Amino acid sequence: MRRLISSCGLALAALGCLHAAQPGPKFDGSRAYEDIRQMVALGPRPAGSAAIQLTRDYIKKQLVAAGLTPQEQPFDASTPIGTVHMVNVRATLPGSGSGGGRLVIGGHYDTKLFKEFPFVGANDGGSSAAFLIELARALKSRQNLLPIELLFLDGEEAVVDWQGQDHTYGSRYYVDAARKAGTLKDIKAFILVDMIGDRDLIIKREGNSTRSLTDAIWGAAKRLNRREFVDEVYPVEDDHLEFLAAGVPSVDLIDLEYYTRSGEMAWHSPHDTLENVAAGSLQAVGDVLLGALPALEMSGGRD
Repeated sequence: MRRLISSCGLALAALGCLHAAQPGPKFDGSRAYEDIRQMVALGPRPAGSAAIQLTRDYIKKQLVAAGLTPQEQPFDASTPIGTVHMVNVRATLPGSGSGGGRLVIGGHYDTKLFKEFPFVGANDGGSSAAFLIELARALKSRQNLLPIELLFLDGEEAVVDWQGQDHTYGSRYYVDAARKAGTLKDIKAFILVDMIGDRDLIIKREGNSTRSLTDAIWGAAKRLNRREFVDEVYPVEDDHLEFLAAGVPSVDLIDLEYYTRSGEMAWHSPHDTLENVAAGSLQAVGDVLLGALPALEMSGGRD
């Protein structure tokens, strides 16, 4: 990475009342932090490595424990250093509605390869994977209006440098495969989480994202008084651009301005470690996304 729903009206209000009348799903930021700790303990996890295979095994084990059936989407990516085997992982929570289509909530689980230092990616790769694992636990008993696919993307990071097509390998392959299978049109919206564990979390509106999806999520943040979500606009290149280019409404939740307590850059540095991420930040994003889900399900993401 580098750098509302006004038409829903009474239907959305009725859905909101229905959800208010039932116990809502609970996201546990502390449990997600423990998932980050488990993955960081595996060390650097770049695409194609033995450690990312162990990470995949951990993700799948947690999904199975949550009652889901993980599926692998393997592919061989052509990179500047040759062919690298990569694997996306996905699992789907069922939906109760009859409107068709699905929501996809995704994030990457690989870490950037650095030869100069061991990069364990507590935030960049760890927080998104841990968030999706905990979301599976939180949503397993929810009556979802639409099926919700949780998508763990491999190969988001550049193998060498973020230029040309040396990045977002997993999302590009996923979109191409869905297009060929004729299922791309069924994705109502793609919600991307990336680097959401920063202990000093500030999430700005990502400038390329679909406006209606952004409004739905920021509306939930305001209702919940989550001040980590601010109205400043900040464009970022990330996995969501592959979906947007294919016509899928998409939004990116990301805090790319990631520093240590002493002010050193933590992004893509030796400082992206456990002490610079926080369970409370994961909790904030989990609460907001769960709060926004009814609107996201109703909107279909179209501006």
